[in-house]
Amino acid sequence: MLPDSTVTANPPRLYSPEERARRDGTRWTLVQGILAPAQFAIFLISLILVLRYLGTGEGYGAATVSVVIKTAALYLIMVTGAIWEKVVFGQYLFAPAFFWEDVFSFAVIALHTAYLVALYGGMLTPAGLMWLALAAYGAYVINAGQFILKLRAARLQMAAPGVAQ
Repeated sequence: MLPDSTVTANPPRLYSPEERARRDGTRWTLVQGILAPAQFAIFLISLILVLRYLGTGEGYGAATVSVVIKTAALYLIMVTGAIWEKVVFGQYLFAPAFFWEDVFSFAVIALHTAYLVALYGGMLTPAGLMWLALAAYGAYVINAGQFILKLRAARLQMAAPGVAQ
């Protein structure tokens, strides 16, 4: 039996019309739209500083401060993102539309938090901390990619013929 072509041709919408209206009407969408690129810029600067330290042994303090700032930005975007999800979907986390992104976000938070615990607990060498930061950053890149792909899919769905704006 052949698969139903309507299932593949018409994937489920990311937002219902009501959810789209709530998304477009809340200030939290703007907050997320500002915080996401800001966090990415912080990540890029921090990545350069971490790689510099690992490559040269210089700049440990700057690299450390940058990872702490990146982690604070992550916490901020996660809290405001949960508020956004509550406003748009009616629940703070794990709304069906963003379930897997939220699941992986917890891995990202766990790695960043492990960095802070290891830093303040003196549990790793400076190099060990920087390698842990790189692991956290790798997970962050994957998670950011998940969100970018999801938002791209939403834009493509909105641009599809017959979709009410």
